[in-house]
Amino acid sequence: MKYYAYYPGCSMEATGAPVEMSIHAIAKPLDMQFIELEDWTCCGSSPYAGVDKFKAIGITARTLAQAEKTGLDLVTPCSSCFTILHETNDLLKEDHRLADRVRGALAEVGLAYNGTARVRHVVEVLYNDLGPDAIAAKVVRPLTGLRVACYHGCQQVRPSYGFDDPEYPDWLDKMAAALGASPVNFPLKARCCGSSLVISEPATAVELIHKLLENASENGAQAMITTTCPLCHLALDGYQHAVNSKYRTKYNLPALAITQAIAFALGLDFKTSGLNGNITSPKKLLEPFMTAQPEQAKPETTAA
Repeated sequence: MKYYAYYPGCSMEATGAPVEMSIHAIAKPLDMQFIELEDWTCCGSSPYAGVDKFKAIGITARTLAQAEKTGLDLVTPCSSCFTILHETNDLLKEDHRLADRVRGALAEVGLAYNGTARVRHVVEVLYNDLGPDAIAAKVVRPLTGLRVACYHGCQQVRPSYGFDDPEYPDWLDKMAAALGASPVNFPLKARCCGSSLVISEPATAVELIHKLLENASENGAQAMITTTCPLCHLALDGYQHAVNSKYRTKYNLPALAITQAIAFALGLDFKTSGLNGNITSPKKLLEPFMTAQPEQAKPETTAA
């Protein structure tokens, strides 16, 4: 059993709940345990740093200090949280004056930051600590014949964190293939989904989401496999109606977080896999894999 300190982030307890459910669902079958960090708070995200950089860094450093107490790697599913936590950790290791100020603030609440926490993304943990082959060995419901566009998002690999190509990553493709699916060519797999703009610049956000759906559909995808980021997943899963309304398209392209896809391939039902919570329902597409042998399953192609 592998143990990790787990930082869900704010969105996972709201719009990201279906993805959160799938992460915990696959942990036991994959001999992993994600232990939620005690008394965690918002990472501050990127906007807060523009208001008060020191306080924003202090909030994130508090989480890092809590993670250090566990002695475990700090794992998060949200790409935005991952970026903030990772960059704050690096910054405090480099800027000693800033680090001293932060330590002083943390000391007031009985915490200490030493820079020993290792910040990791859930997908990177699944890929590097477990690996596609180990996941494939546990698959009981292979997604044979399902053509998928694997969406990594823009934050998980940028700036370069050293575990995949920042322009054309492929670890989701490899994990999707381990489930029996067939990844299609998807040139926009690392482009921004626009999730951070859905409130401030909704038209721009919908345009970015449209480009991703169009690129995936044009390359023959029947579904999308997304990173576990709740913001990316919501953008691609929940905004298809907005895209269809604006561009007069007919996208009905289910977006499955990789952990949802893994849960389903491991034999878990729709509810346990978190798939019942998806806005663009994958039930019609995935039902053949529940009722037929892999070679008999013929998922329908969805039209643009």
